[in-house]
Amino acid sequence: MKSLIEELPKIVADGKKEVSKILENLENGHKITLQTNEYVLPVEKGNPLYQKPVENPSENIWLNRLCYGDNLFVIQALLNGDRATGLPSMRGKIDLIYIDPPFDSKADYRNKITLPGMDVELNPTVLEQAAYSDTWRDGTVSYLRMIYPRLALMKELLSDKGSIYVHLDWHVGHYVKILLDEIFGKENFKNEIIWGYSRWANISSSFQRMHDLIFFYSKSNNNIFHEQRIPISEPRKRNLVQMLNGHKVSMRDENGNIVYRQQTDKPVPDWWDISDMWDDLFPVGKTGKERLNYQTQKPEKLLERIIKASSNENSIVADFFAGSGTTGAVAEKLGRRWILSDFGKPATMIMRKRLVDIPAKPFLYQCIGDYQKETFASNKEFKSVGDLAQVVLNLYGAIPFTQENAPRNVGYLKDTHVLVLVDSPNRITGRSTLKRAMEMKESFLGGWNKVVVLGWNFTFDIADILQEFNNSALEVLVIPPDLLDKLRTKSDFDKLIKNKQIRFSSLQYLDIKKPFTERVSSDVETLHVELNNYIILSPDALPLDEKNKEKINEVVAKDPLALIEYWSVDPNYDGVTFRSKWQDYRENTEHIQNGLRVVTKAVFPVASLPIGEKRKVCVKAVDVFGLESVVVEEI
Repeated sequence: MKSLIEELPKIVADGKKEVSKILENLENGHKITLQTNEYVLPVEKGNPLYQKPVENPSENIWLNRLCYGDNLFVIQALLNGDRATGLPSMRGKIDLIYIDPPFDSKADYRNKITLPGMDVELNPTVLEQAAYSDTWRDGTVSYLRMIYPRLALMKELLSDKGSIYVHLDWHVGHYVKILLDEIFGKENFKNEIIWGYSRWANISSSFQRMHDLIFFYSKSNNNIFHEQRIPISEPRKRNLVQMLNGHKVSMRDENGNIVYRQQTDKPVPDWWDISDMWDDLFPVGKTGKERLNYQTQKPEKLLERIIKASSNENSIVADFFAGSGTTGAVAEKLGRRWILSDFGKPATMIMRKRLVDIPAKPFLYQCIGDYQKETFASNKEFKSVGDLAQVVLNLYGAIPFTQENAPRNVGYLKDTHVLVLVDSPNRITGRSTLKRAMEMKESFLGGWNKVVVLGWNFTFDIADILQEFNNSALEVLVIPPDLLDKLRTKSDFDKLIKNKQIRFSSLQYLDIKKPFTERVSSDVETLHVELNNYIILSPDALPLDEKNKEKINEVVAKDPLALIEYWSVDPNYDGVTFRSKWQDYRENTEHIQNGLRVVTKAVFPVASLPIGEKRKVCVKAVDVFGLESVVVEEI
């Protein structure tokens, strides 16, 4: 085996080729776009009558962005820009990027959910349901291959006065520094910041590891930098100096006496000792008020120091491994604009709640348009959609048909009369797919007792369509969104089969009581929206072990709405953009008495509609697993 040092030149060469191809594709018109899932207009706490002014997304109005998806695609979409979502190209427009990527720690970070009366731990083998997985197929080589193109594309986003801070630790820090030197230039390396902290020590055969590394690079020598100062424990007298004939000399008054000043603070260093290090910035405590139950959460004071130092008010600040959203929360409070992205559903859920809770200015919650299509196109392992469908069938446990005229995306479960159909990553699974599946169940090779449809993307009203079919012989499951990322080689497939790591998720739907309005004045009404029920169609497909499934079944039987993590209402849904004008979520500081449950009824003022015009009310709910449901009612 080659050593890691021997692998580095190839990692860099391959990374450069990948970046060059991505940039060439963008120049040639290949468009990766961000599509808006929710336009969030947070409600001011303690003021139920308050509504922020509604602005439609456009190129003339900046809106902060929370993006869900692989940051390699998010960055490309930002470089592209898109008129449809009001996003100009961000190339050269971001003043500060802070990232806290995985540390190559070989750890799976579990996401624990606290439900009324119990704790449930999600299965860490499912990337989308765990906080994230910090494990890499070929160890550190895979990690460095992942990080290189992302860092190189981030450089394209930085303004000429921009900077990047990369937060790592001893696992991989100095290997990444070599890549940063290559990408940004060794001459643009500013500091290796040591963040020291205290925690419970473990018995060890080495000194306790109690610091992280933060590499600070600028794009040019014209970067924004505001000196940060910290107080000293005891004020001291310092003589003032001046330059005289090229030498520093003490300043003196008219009587020839040396002039002194009282020093009460000093510049923040990039080094530490017992008394002077960045240990005034403690990690987030287990019971601290900032704690969001996100295992790698960083303290706000750490980000406050970085953002104040390397950005101006109204600068755009970005974080592409945003985790619990500390960067965005601090940027919001400091008057900066922000862009956040993460590939974990628990992370994006935590961030959305955190930003609403501030409350932040209106922002967009977005995802990659045609994400699976883009991922499939970049995957060299599959020559056709049929090849991919055969792999998905095998991972589900189905046997593909061998008949010459049989569709390549159809199989069956051994020793059963269950047909399995895999939809294309280039399609959105909806009514036509389900209709075709039911027709195949009745007629294909003599008929079947049941058909299972495995889909990548779904129409927003898929739950309503399933209710219309109302047929227990039809089951719809979600193919894991990160599956294509896990299928880069034949050996990847063999490992997934052997370890049974792929779990096909449940679909679910929300049921609400009929909304209604009460007139308050000639131009204002009060809208009443109430949740009624929450149904998980395939509970066996949830990312849980058997013990935790039993716990969930108890909750579902007694209080299914306890599974709702966040819900929001658009009182005038236009069928295109969901404008969230009312939100509630677990641990909402306004409803803290219901810390483990959302409130189930929304009552808030809305503008009256012209006589005879119907109101279309749209409700979105996200459960504790990150699964989203939508229901639309016309009144």
